[in-house]
Amino acid sequence: MYKYEIILYWSMEDDAYIAEVPELPGCFADGSTQNQALEKIEIVISEWIETAKIIGRIIPEPRGRLKFA
Repeated sequence: MYKYEIILYWSMEDDAYIAEVPELPGCFADGSTQNQALEKIEIVISEWIETAKIIGRIIPEPRGRLKFA
């Protein structure tokens, strides 16, 4: 499990829960339940980090709770 802040919210537009990791640009997952969105975001975080390593992108250290999002 990663230690990045995850913002979880309901999207009426998508009719789904959205999990977002503000520290990792473009890192989102969705699900029909909160648990499903959280399970999926762990996979997406892993894939984001793996891709960042391959392309040489800097991987931010988890900062915990952000003061703004």
